[in-house]
Amino acid sequence: MNYILLMINVLFLVFGQYLWKVGMTKIGTWGPGTILDLIKSPYIIGGGLVYVFATLIWLFILTRMPFSIAYPFQSLAYVFGIVMGYLVFKEAVTPTQWVGAAVIVLGVYLIAK
Repeated sequence: MNYILLMINVLFLVFGQYLWKVGMTKIGTWGPGTILDLIKSPYIIGGGLVYVFATLIWLFILTRMPFSIAYPFQSLAYVFGIVMGYLVFKEAVTPTQWVGAAVIVLGVYLIAK
């Protein structure tokens, strides 16, 4: 159950970043009204709320797992971020980045073992 909660936490972190990316894409470049645009954006607000839920889950996880296992597990958010950038935002991902993602997954596996 702890690892399921960790995965939910990681997915919330990535989804919050996704919402912020979409929100900032819609807002565009920074200018005089950007702060007001941020406050009014449902994507920015939604991303913040997702982060609140991720933080609540994280606090619960900290009561149930060793920090030395739980915290490194969050690095999977980087891997999911690369995949999301590639699949959703159509960003170019280099072979070196894919290898780096694989190393992160291997590291998390070894730590969780």
